[in-house]
Amino acid sequence: MGFGSYDETEQENQEYDTDFEDEDGVTAEENTHDGDVEYEFTASNDELLDRLQEIKENT
Repeated sequence: MGFGSYDETEQENQEYDTDFEDEDGVTAEENTHDGDVEYEFTASNDELLDRLQEIKENT
């Protein structure tokens, strides 16, 4: 066999385990968070806009 070739019979005879049980998966609601997030900004709008302009110029 050369590089990159394969045995076609191996490709045809593959078996896949598709029996999924309920406990195998992840429950989306398992890690929910019912809280609040608060941000406290110490910079003024002008300072934030100046910083944004600096970032844009550096990219």
